[in-house]
Amino acid sequence: MPSMTNPTADLFGTPLLPGLAYRDALIDLDEEAMLIARIDEQDLAPFQFQGWLGKRLTRSFGWHYDFDTSQFGATDPLPDWLLPIRQRAAAFAQLPEEALVQALLIRYDPGAGIGWHRDRPVLEHVVGVSLGVPATMRFRRRKPGGFDRVAVPLPPRSVYHLSGEARHDWEHSIAEMEVTRWSITFRSFTASARPGRR
Repeated sequence: MPSMTNPTADLFGTPLLPGLAYRDALIDLDEEAMLIARIDEQDLAPFQFQGWLGKRLTRSFGWHYDFDTSQFGATDPLPDWLLPIRQRAAAFAQLPEEALVQALLIRYDPGAGIGWHRDRPVLEHVVGVSLGVPATMRFRRRKPGGFDRVAVPLPPRSVYHLSGEARHDWEHSIAEMEVTRWSITFRSFTASARPGRR
């Protein structure tokens, strides 16, 4: 069921951040436990960025981005256990299931977070599922003299969708965590970057 309160809107329902959609409880507790166990079974590796190793551990399916070469390449297809979650994430985001061509699994061990960034320009929709413990997704957009800022709570089992302004005009980050957290992020390519386009 959707949350009774929407952290992405004010008291009058006006979006705090156009292009950001959210709901609680995309999955139940048993599904969450299964997904966490499945993620921990994977061959997770430290996030790599131009020779630097991050604290968060990751595994990509469908497509993998190499920050050293700035290129996407095909990798293992999404496993069967991820497909029902992708289906629900796509339905929430009102997207065709097959549009979400990449899945990124992340385990944030204590001390791990993710710095300010925008996803690669070739990526369009970003749909994330938060697992394990609460977190806060922070958004910022530069303005004269500083930044506009928005903070969105991500309870366990919740889902968010970034598109439009929230996706392209704002950076986002998650502060370092003191306890372990997991996430699954599905992404689509822009129309011009879709594999197989000629």
